[in-house]
Amino acid sequence: MARAICAVNFSSCPSLTHLDCHHSIFSIQQLGLTDNFLNRKCFAISTTAMSQCGAPQGRLHQVEYAMAAVKLGTATVGLKNRDYAVLVALCKPASELSASQRKIIPIDDHLGISIAGITADARVLSKYLRSECLSYKHSYGSTYPVSRLITNLGNKMQTTTQRYDRRPYGVGLLIAGYDEKGPHIYKVEPSANFFNCKAMTIGSRSQSARTYLERHLSTFNASSKDDIICHGIHAIRSSLPNDELVSKDDGGSQLNITVAIVGKDQPFKILSDEENLHYLEMAKKRGGSIIVSKDDDDDKPSPGDSEEPAPSTARDPQVAVATMENP
Repeated sequence: MARAICAVNFSSCPSLTHLDCHHSIFSIQQLGLTDNFLNRKCFAISTTAMSQCGAPQGRLHQVEYAMAAVKLGTATVGLKNRDYAVLVALCKPASELSASQRKIIPIDDHLGISIAGITADARVLSKYLRSECLSYKHSYGSTYPVSRLITNLGNKMQTTTQRYDRRPYGVGLLIAGYDEKGPHIYKVEPSANFFNCKAMTIGSRSQSARTYLERHLSTFNASSKDDIICHGIHAIRSSLPNDELVSKDDGGSQLNITVAIVGKDQPFKILSDEENLHYLEMAKKRGGSIIVSKDDDDDKPSPGDSEEPAPSTARDPQVAVATMENP
């Protein structure tokens, strides 16, 4: 209880911030705070502090809740070939009366992000990324190296997991960039972990899209610009429910997606509606094997869910390392 009282001392009484935990009990007694105050304030603050500090099992509940928020967002896919990195995001309006929110956000001429989760948190992180890119370009006259920028972003996101008065950012990011090392696709999680990927997907029902990417991974590097965009469209289509996928195939409505590309001699660009329609028709003509996972763990998000596939699922041994930073 001493730790909880100390938390009240620091947050509610700024004049006592110089005192340590051994003196805080006497300070509160001298202030004449009632038991009712301690019962209400200490419980609220100590509960938040304990959820941020971790459970005895070694779990950070606030981080797990933020990871669950990413699974509630609509799916988005990132993939690359030898010259280009592509982002494809599924756009779904909150209701029939509203327009869909922007899922792909440009950052700089060589960089952009796609989001799944809380959009307001994504705006804060995108503002930070833009500020960093502008400062670097002003100081050095060149674009920010993608790997260094992602490292700094991870450091910023990690600080929110260490303080009881902050919460983790409830958004996952897929970052597409291009620099002197070639195209990049990075996945950034609310836990501040980030991964350099060859292809990745996040969001609701993303397991089906991930299965498509794994099965066609060997063809991505040699694909053309049009082919890699069509692969992204096929992957995002596989994340749709069966009934909705059938209605799209029957021509009931057009798939509402946003596509962005960046690469060699190609600044980051979000394709227009006409270009999206062109690539949708191209992907439909070329066809693709749509894989629907019946036991999709992304449909039922919970803090205890594991993102690892079931042991009984057959997997290509090369896929296990395909999304990590390995040659």
